[in-house]
Amino acid sequence: MSSEPKADKPAPRRAAPNERYEVIFRSLATAAGATIVAAIALIALFLLIRAVPSVMANEANFFTSTEFNTSDADHLRFGIRDLFMVTVLSSVFALVIAVPIGVGIALFLTHYAHKSVARPFATLVDLLAAVPSIVFGLWGFLVLAPELEPVQRFLNDNLGWFFLFSDGNVSIAGGGTIFTAGVVLAVMILPIITSVSREVFHLTPREHIEAAQALGATKWEVVRMTVLPYGRSGVIAGSMLGLGRALGETIAVLVVLRTAAQAGGWSLFDGGYTFASRIAASAAEFSSPLPTGAYIAAGFVLFALTFVVNALARLAAGGKVNG
Repeated sequence: MSSEPKADKPAPRRAAPNERYEVIFRSLATAAGATIVAAIALIALFLLIRAVPSVMANEANFFTSTEFNTSDADHLRFGIRDLFMVTVLSSVFALVIAVPIGVGIALFLTHYAHKSVARPFATLVDLLAAVPSIVFGLWGFLVLAPELEPVQRFLNDNLGWFFLFSDGNVSIAGGGTIFTAGVVLAVMILPIITSVSREVFHLTPREHIEAAQALGATKWEVVRMTVLPYGRSGVIAGSMLGLGRALGETIAVLVVLRTAAQAGGWSLFDGGYTFASRIAASAAEFSSPLPTGAYIAAGFVLFALTFVVNALARLAAGGKVNG
């Protein structure tokens, strides 16, 4: 009986070295991303756990009260109304100032300035992001505030009927108002908005620009019809990132903004504290759990507010760019 030779079984396929490296790299990248998500979740959980006992012991309405008295641990009375008002008003005012200037600078650098001028000018604008907050605060308090005082008086005298320019809860003399703090914040967030807008404007397809030029469009018409529509989502994303930066600014606002004895009324000439500056100014009171938890509760609101703003920025940046 003849026996046929048995076919050799194929050897198991071994992963190529490049494939193994790909698996390792993918695992490390996934672990890095998961670490960030876990860190954010743990921070939120820590803030929530430490804040809840103080909020439960609070004898005032946490969302609507203008008080923030934690000196008596047995009778806590604190609310975030004024903190929210000052934080949002100063940050939005800074955004209103910084966005047009930042977009204008970005357009100048990408479509008007010669390369020999655009490169050093862009570097100079980016270097503003490296200036420490305390320097901006001292500059705002010692230099900018006295210069802005006549402007604030003019607006108060002529537009005082409008709530934003009505009489505030602090004196305009000295300039320690939300108006001054907003201008300082605008300078601080200008590099973020300019940088993001500049990069997006650079990505405008050359074919779109040349097509508009072939139809006889002027430089402004090219910018209006091709560059700005294409970079709209990038400008929005940069603005939201700048807003997030302004919401969390601490030292500069603490130095510039004057404290107020009474609650504000949504005027740019009010004083007071933002979330961050209030926490920094009262750090010496962090001795017992309940008073400390009151400030942690305020910090949790700021954390949530900043998280929402940055999430909106990511959504805007991830959206499809309109050409």
